Parts: sequence; C-alpha cells; structure tokens
Amino acid sequence: MTMDATPVSEALTPRDYKSDIKPVWCPGCGDYSVLGSITTALAELQLQPENVAVVSGIGCSSRIPAYANCYGFHGVHGRSLALGTGLKVARPELTVLVASGDGDGFSIGGNHFLHACRRNIDLTYIVMDNRVYGMTKGQPSPTTEPDWAESALAPGGTGLRPFHPLVIALASGASFVARAFSGDLLGTAALIAEAIRHEGFSFVEILSPCVTFRPDEREWRNQVHPASVEPTDDPARAVRRIMTDDGFNTGVLFSGERPAYSAATPDGPPVDAGYFEKEFEV
Repeated sequence: MTMDATPVSEALTPRDYKSDIKPVWCPGCGDYSVLGSITTALAELQLQPENVAVVSGIGCSSRIPAYANCYGFHGVHGRSLALGTGLKVARPELTVLVASGDGDGFSIGGNHFLHACRRNIDLTYIVMDNRVYGMTKGQPSPTTEPDWAESALAPGGTGLRPFHPLVIALASGASFVARAFSGDLLGTAALIAEAIRHEGFSFVEILSPCVTFRPDEREWRNQVHPASVEPTDDPARAVRRIMTDDGFNTGVLFSGERPAYSAATPDGPPVDAGYFEKEFEV
C-alpha cells in the first residue's frame, strides 16, 4: 500500500479509506460496522488519507489501522492514547484517531485515558465497547455487568461495579463525549465526523456487540435509542443525565468549549537539551 496523495479535485469515497487487507473479525462482530463508520466519516470530511493517522493498542478493535488506507500504528496493550498524544503534539496538522476497546482502553490503559481527557489534546478517541475480552476468549472486562456469569474466570459474575467511561471522561476534562451503536453505521459515522470536527479531546463510546462470547448483546439493537435531550455544554448537567440513563442513550451527550491543548512553548528563553543530559552524567 502506497501513500500517494489523492488529487483534491476527486471526491473521495469510503472505499478510498479502506486497505486491501481483509478483516478477520468473527462473523457478525460489530467492529465491521465501526470500520465502515470510520471510513464513511473520513469521506464525509474529505480528508486526504496521507493527512490521517489511526493509532491503536491491543485487541479485536485495535486491528482497525491495518484495515484503513491511511497512516497507522499498532501499539502495545493500553498505550494507544500515549502514542496518539505524542503524534498529535509532534504533528498537529494531522487528523489523529485512536481506536481501542473496553479492555485495552479502560483497564491497562485506564490511566492514559484519564490524562488524555485532562490534557484535552485535539484528537478523537473511539472505543468499541462490548463488555468482554473477546480476543482472549471471553473474560470479564472493566465494563462487564457484575452478574454476567458466562465466564469461567468469574463464575457467578464479578460482583464488581462496572467502569463508567462517559462519566470518567467528563470528570477528567474531555470536551466532547458521545455514545453510538455499531448497528447504526450512518449515525455512528455522523458522530465520528462531529467528534473529528470538534476542537479538543473527543471521546466516542461505540456499543459494539461481541456475538461470539456475548450473544445476548444481539438484543442491543432493540435497546438503543437516541438521547431524549439536546447536547449540553454543562459537564455537571451531562453527568447527571448519563448517571441516570439506561446505558443505551446514543448521540452527543456533552460538547464543551474548553480550549484544546497547544504544544506551543510559553514565552521565555529556550532551554538547551544538553542541560538535561548533564543531569545523567556519571
């Protein structure tokens, strides 16, 4: 796959953002639709593939960079946001998407999640949440219900309160928070496009069923529904709404105006990097 620039005069289609590598997810996996939503969103925005980068960690959802025709980086477990942050700060002109799953993003990657929200760097974080570790054969994840008892690792359920990523994102300072459902390809694409347009850290949780280890999640198609309220720029109001919803409201739940992080250095004399090297001399 080459990165030859596509002429601006030619309208790009979702197919232009897909690589020639065939996805290997399980039949019926929601991540197929998420990939379609991402490429549809990029086509809607008419972003040149060579100006887009997709970064991921480990897991089923983290295969996204291989299936996208743009720059990509498949990182290590839980470190996708650290990689995406460094890339965006070093190359602010790029559109940076970070793809993750509920295990990769909220367990080993949980600390990076908190601080990425706090820094409010202008990148888009897309998490495919299926409430299970799918690639490692069905263990409970941070978002798994406490009474889900189908895992041999936690017979009878974990008994633990699930991690609530939308509330954590708001409390940590994310400036755009939304929830989508993978079964709504075009609706999810519209949310991703809006998240990319938003200046600051944008978090999109996508309910993406794992039909192999969580066949009960097929019912999500009958449970998801558009949020009954308009987006708010008041984080306190957004938290109250999210804490009292049924977990299946979709749409933009919070859109704030906190200035995005700027990599520009503050006024003052430049610091010679050699100064730091001297600190480690032996």
